[in-house]
Amino acid sequence: MASANHLNRRHFVMATSAAAALAAAPRRSLAQSANEQMSVAVIGAGGRGGSHVQGYLKNPKTRITYVVDIDPKAAANRAGQIEEAQGTRPEVVADMRRVFDDKSVDAISTATPNHWHALCGVWAMQAGKDAYIEKPICHNIAEGRALVEAAKKYNRICQVGTQCRSQPAIIEAMKWLHDGGIGEVNFARGLCYKRRKSIGPLGDYEIPKEVDFNLWSGPAPYTDPKLTRQRFHYDWHWQRLYGNGDSGNQGPHQTDIARWGLGVERHPNRILTYGGRLGYKAERNDPNYVDAGDTANTEVSIFDYGDKCLVFETRGLSVDNSADELLNKLFKSTRGNKIGVVFYGSEGYLAQLSYNKCIAYDKDLNEIKTFGGGADHFGNFVDGCFSRDSSSLSSDAMCGHLSAGLSHLGNISYYLGESNPSSPDEIQAALSKIPSMDDDEATLSRTVQHLKDNGVDLEATPLSLGPMLEFDPEQEKFTNNDAANELLTREYREGFECPTGDKV
Repeated sequence: MASANHLNRRHFVMATSAAAALAAAPRRSLAQSANEQMSVAVIGAGGRGGSHVQGYLKNPKTRITYVVDIDPKAAANRAGQIEEAQGTRPEVVADMRRVFDDKSVDAISTATPNHWHALCGVWAMQAGKDAYIEKPICHNIAEGRALVEAAKKYNRICQVGTQCRSQPAIIEAMKWLHDGGIGEVNFARGLCYKRRKSIGPLGDYEIPKEVDFNLWSGPAPYTDPKLTRQRFHYDWHWQRLYGNGDSGNQGPHQTDIARWGLGVERHPNRILTYGGRLGYKAERNDPNYVDAGDTANTEVSIFDYGDKCLVFETRGLSVDNSADELLNKLFKSTRGNKIGVVFYGSEGYLAQLSYNKCIAYDKDLNEIKTFGGGADHFGNFVDGCFSRDSSSLSSDAMCGHLSAGLSHLGNISYYLGESNPSSPDEIQAALSKIPSMDDDEATLSRTVQHLKDNGVDLEATPLSLGPMLEFDPEQEKFTNNDAANELLTREYREGFECPTGDKV
């Protein structure tokens, strides 16, 4: 196999030539031939990659021609599934840059770990390919902006995997909300009350022998060729070198809907987060236990937009009996996971309960309207590729950037506050200084009770309080914290740099 640096140089030359050609003559519409199919490369053969495969297999306009994965066994299994369904076997490769060099490929669909999302998308669009990118569309704020600029510069169709944007239930509910269905709405709460057990003790574990760890690491630092977590696949979500915790995993679905309902098409002005990775010592009955994850499993972020406010809550410990009376009634249960969005209106509430269900209530919590129905988000992307009309996309790069950006901004406040253990009283004092339309004291009280219910001793392992950050939505920079600005991007390994600014 060619070296990473050689592939990168070759790709750079090819991408530069492609950019010039695209600027001179926009790519023809695939729709010119009624019988023509898109050639799609699925990048990432894991569980979410399987959903991508199913989306394209059922679409008569697409044919999967490549499967890309650093695990050859996983890639071969996925290729066999595709061959059985479509009659032809896709080519299996480990390095995604081989796909970008193949001019016959029309689009890529990426379900890689988060740290690869942006570079994969930028490289693909530089190579003249359209891109479907899983949420979060990026690992940090600078990468999100890079994708937005790449889609513009190369005239590419770029869709992000926040599929609620394509669902009739959510579309109709948002229209009804905007038409005044529950009166004036200035506040929304996103919930990810979703049980996440410990990923195991921090330690040195062997990387699976079949995995190309250099390619897997890509833009992230190349650690010593041992793992710090027991399970190679999936549990990267809870390590910040690669993932963004549940605020960046489940969160972009809910923050996207919350933004949509509130009508905010920009970043917030102020951000404050408190939380921690707590409870696993009690769960293991071991005061010395150190979990391998380093993202928060309990996190509350407040996003102030001036005239609107959004709060997002993450809870990874047991969530039985963990919500207040209002949330219990809206979600029809006092036990189990609660994932969704609640809009607080002057005349009632609207609760998004799943990808294809919303229920509206009056102020007395009487059910007044239900919204249902699902649709094909991958199909929306494919149709956009054929029409070449980016305005037809349910969720374009900018939409994905703004929604993922909330998780990144919230996490930055949390990361900067890790060295600031705080009592509930100290957190409450800080909350009084940030503009918020929430009952911050009640939200904090519920969070504290949730932790106590899970055996957390907040004196021994206290919550952390992040700084209140002021953000310039246009410049995408913090105006009151230099350390926070350093976390808007990351250091990249040579050959895997995600271009920004004019380099896009």
